[in-house]
Amino acid sequence: MADARIALEIVLDRLVRGADDPVELVRALVDALRPEDPADGETPSNLLALLARLIAESEPRRNALRARLLELFADREPLTLFTDAGILPASGFFAELWRRASQRFLPALLDPARISDCLAMIYHGPRDHVWLAAVSTEARRAFWSVLDLAGGADPEAHRRVEDAMLEAVRVLAVRVAALGTQPEIGRVVPGLGRFDSPFLALAAEAEHFVNAVRAAGDPPAEAADGRQLMVFVAQCDGVLKRARAASAREGTSLALTYLLVRAAQSLRRLEMLVQALTLRLHPESQPVLMDAWIEFLGEAVRGVVRRNSVREHFHELVGLLALRVTDNASRTGEHYITADRAEYGRMWRSAAGAGLIIGTMALIKILLSKLPLAPLGQAFAFSMNYSLGFVLVHICHFTIATKQPAMTAATIAGSIGQTGGRIRHLPALVDLIAQTFRSQLAAILGNVLVALPTAIALGLGLSWLAGGPVVDADKASNLLHELDPLRSLAIPHAAIAGFYLFLSGLIAGYYDNAAAYRQIPQRIAALPWLRRLLGPARTQRLADYVDRNLGGLMGNFFFGIFLGSTGTLGNIVGLPLDIRHIAFAAANLGYALVAVDFAVPAAVVVWSVLGVALIGLTNLTVSFALALWVALRSRGVEFPHWRELLVQVLRRFASQPRDFLLPPPRQAQPADGR
Repeated sequence: MADARIALEIVLDRLVRGADDPVELVRALVDALRPEDPADGETPSNLLALLARLIAESEPRRNALRARLLELFADREPLTLFTDAGILPASGFFAELWRRASQRFLPALLDPARISDCLAMIYHGPRDHVWLAAVSTEARRAFWSVLDLAGGADPEAHRRVEDAMLEAVRVLAVRVAALGTQPEIGRVVPGLGRFDSPFLALAAEAEHFVNAVRAAGDPPAEAADGRQLMVFVAQCDGVLKRARAASAREGTSLALTYLLVRAAQSLRRLEMLVQALTLRLHPESQPVLMDAWIEFLGEAVRGVVRRNSVREHFHELVGLLALRVTDNASRTGEHYITADRAEYGRMWRSAAGAGLIIGTMALIKILLSKLPLAPLGQAFAFSMNYSLGFVLVHICHFTIATKQPAMTAATIAGSIGQTGGRIRHLPALVDLIAQTFRSQLAAILGNVLVALPTAIALGLGLSWLAGGPVVDADKASNLLHELDPLRSLAIPHAAIAGFYLFLSGLIAGYYDNAAAYRQIPQRIAALPWLRRLLGPARTQRLADYVDRNLGGLMGNFFFGIFLGSTGTLGNIVGLPLDIRHIAFAAANLGYALVAVDFAVPAAVVVWSVLGVALIGLTNLTVSFALALWVALRSRGVEFPHWRELLVQVLRRFASQPRDFLLPPPRQAQPADGR
């Protein structure tokens, strides 16, 4: 801290001399405040508190810093700082994404005549946003209170800053009015166009407010208090909230999400500026005014620092779209969690049905591999085998165990989000995890214990009919080798399959969202030729089926394409890419055993069984971890109690292992069935 004090005093003395450009001086001051470790939570606050003490002890230093900051804001073009810093541009998602990506290779020139570009020069560190966010509110308040921008400063500089703020109010109000009258918002908020739009009224009232403030005497006119303007701000905010709720319920798109985020950001900035302009007239409201200024400056500086961040761009928008997708996955995941004996029995039966189909699909893939197909032809054949088989599983209402984690993770994330992640809700979360674990175990065993004997039965039956083994010895040896967890790439290939499971869950949620947003079921029900062909009643039933199942069908179809084409893609690019899936691994073990007439060393069988188990564990772990991460991030949920949760889960498993293996006895079930 002693070195930091010396560095700050050197910069403050340069400010007093006033020979250098204010941008360079403030940049040097920020460099002295920048901690060595941006993630250090205490140092940034301590350094800002030290700066506050240094200027409090020296009136010349305080006056010099105040004058330089006002000069920086007043003599540069400040409008874009108020209207654009931290707010999405009008260019759209992909244009802005390309702009940010291109900045990595060919950065744009910064204009020292604009305050927003000056801030980019001042906060030039790649992780400045991290330590700035770590500065405590108390340290910020203490610094700005000591600095006292309004005291003893140049009145002309204050007037220029105020004029820029008033012009920003006008610009933001017109922008919000233009965004709020877009057809996309009118589509999700029916009836908005049939009444006087609050967005248009906002623009008119903002013009009235600006004129009133500029014409106000001392005391100011009543029209300059901004109350009527804030009424329209609240009405516009209400419309945007209704639009967000409707998009969460009826589906959304990237364009609509971008529009709503930009409108909300602009409206929030307008509110902050009006608050700052009106509170300055009331001496008793100075603490509130200071907080408003601190909040605005924090948002603006973060926007400037992160304006070229691709990750920030994705986080702002794709996270909101992912929330809609994972919400669909969450509702689907609820069907994969069993709470009582009836649901548990249905899970076993549905998993067994899927095992029967998977055992057949594994045989078809083995037979397809014997055909003399070109690589792309083989990839197509494998993909259609997987895709159509998985679609059949879905149509028959069967369950593939590895499809569960991508759905149940979203359900668990939703439960954490609803409870706020508070530690007192951990017992309920442990109950949910226990239900999920036993449901997953039932699905795995149902798949594997049926897929394996199905493969053995089909292998024996076809061998008897054909007069010879369906799988030759070389193929059987290769199948057994692919299950070896040590001498093959079974585990990495299982991780690839786990990623595909996660991705197919997102695709399912995307298509469920698209069905609602684009009104696909309603459009199908209204097709004239389909109504003539099937009749109105059957057409409506088809539309209802698409409404309930489009996501599941498309997720399974794309999952099959991923599994079927990965090996071919690996051959094309020269990488050892392939997939391993627990149910298919169990079926392949059955066909290999039949091919060698069960004459396999016990060690090989043990390693193969272990390989099947590890493949399944990898499938589930990868897909669950990725799905849970996306679901938590999309909801903005922070959950710091993972260790406590793990301890409680282990304690429950040690004291009541039955909860993780079997459903509760009938008499032990709560009244609500859970």
